[in-house]
Amino acid sequence: MKILLTDHDYADLELERATLQAAGIDLVDGGRALTEDAVIAAGRGCSALLLQYAPITARVLDALPEVGLVSRIGAGYDTVDTAACAQRGVWVSNSPDYGVGEVATHALAMVLGLIRHLPFYDRDIRAGTWHYESAGKVRRCADMTLGILGLGRIGKRMAYLSRNLFRRVLACDPYLIDGDFPAYVERATLDSLFEQSDAISLHTLLNDETRGMVGARLFGLMRPGSYFVNTSRGAVVDADALVAALREGRLDGAGIDVLPQEPIAADHPLATHPRVILSPHAAFYSVEAERDLRRKSAQNIATWAMTGRPEYVVVAGTKRPAAN
Repeated sequence: MKILLTDHDYADLELERATLQAAGIDLVDGGRALTEDAVIAAGRGCSALLLQYAPITARVLDALPEVGLVSRIGAGYDTVDTAACAQRGVWVSNSPDYGVGEVATHALAMVLGLIRHLPFYDRDIRAGTWHYESAGKVRRCADMTLGILGLGRIGKRMAYLSRNLFRRVLACDPYLIDGDFPAYVERATLDSLFEQSDAISLHTLLNDETRGMVGARLFGLMRPGSYFVNTSRGAVVDADALVAALREGRLDGAGIDVLPQEPIAADHPLATHPRVILSPHAAFYSVEAERDLRRKSAQNIATWAMTGRPEYVVVAGTKRPAAN
């Protein structure tokens, strides 16, 4: 049995090979198979696909009928057509819990850095200005309200870390029952979250419902001088509306780890705006988290090969692995 690793950012694949070889599986390195045609060409005869960024579409699946499992290296799976997989009995798996603490910590660091004006102070000092009001007025964090959009694993960790720092922690997640909200988190509607929060942190999946969800209307509900952080998916936010909110003063600052197009162009308004903190889709990263991510995404395939079901199921398929 062999599987295709469509694309990756890693210096070597020893971790993946060792995990798969223990289950009698050979790994084919697709290099940078980032188009449908490249995945199809590299995936002939493979029983499963392991991917970072490659598109897995109905066309790819029809051209590779032997594929029974698609395993995403990451928590999100927006490059995978899950409906097409379900229709063809193809399992889809991900790695949803590998970097929960890293993303929540990164998001909180961005929120606090913005509120305390840390990057702005640093820039001013390097430019020759030394004054505690050089970056504007700083408000007391303990008097502020933090809003969290999406209360899954990461959103809940963010709320837990923040509960003693802010006066209130609000969250919006229509897919959770009241009993799944921690006692220190107040439930809010989408509109009330943006109306009442002094800082908002996004922790949502990207799908048809959330794509472009945060735009001019929601930014228009925010209090002047608020803060906004996104460590989830870039396409959840209308980037033009975000720039407009910054220019109008609706936002005093923004922390952005994810963008619709990555890497960001050097002349993009978000890259040149003085009140924006950027990081290179790095919120997930620590040495330990990357190791867990790679191991878990490969283990999904190994477990499916041995038991007929991956560890983390996004789409429950019907296809069985080929006999070893």
